[in-house]
Amino acid sequence: MALIKTLQGKTPIIGQNCFLAENATIIGDVEIGNDSSIWYSAVIRGDVHSIKIGNNTNVQDCAVIHATYQKSPTNIGDNVIIAHGAIVHGCTIKDHVMIGMNAVVLDDAIIESNTIIAAGSVVTKGTRVESGSVYAGIPAKKVKSLGKDLLEGEIHRIANAYSMYAGWYKE
Repeated sequence: MALIKTLQGKTPIIGQNCFLAENATIIGDVEIGNDSSIWYSAVIRGDVHSIKIGNNTNVQDCAVIHATYQKSPTNIGDNVIIAHGAIVHGCTIKDHVMIGMNAVVLDDAIIESNTIIAAGSVVTKGTRVESGSVYAGIPAKKVKSLGKDLLEGEIHRIANAYSMYAGWYKE
């Protein structure tokens, strides 16, 4: 079972039908919605501010989600993909978003719905990412608009696939 730790009187709240990998770590002021999955070696550390994660969201292997002490909480919407090794820190990620492998999203950034942050990108502090866009690079900049093919073929496909994968581990 995952390490779920109460800290300073705050215990993580886990929604229904979630998959939590045995070595995932979830600490403190954290809320995770229904049908979400937290994968191997992922760390969600709500020790310095709140972290809220929506429904059908997956936090993949070795991803880190944290916040900034008394300043910037982390809010993640529904149907979000936080890919392997990503770092999400003190920011807002709205619905239907994919944060690519090893991407970094920093404090006070706002990632609007229906967006892809490309693998390895760095979204700098305070950046507002436009809805319906693909952002890439260091610092991340808009590289193209997100068409229906990427929205359905990547974001929806991967979010649904991770729901299926989680089911394999619950059997």
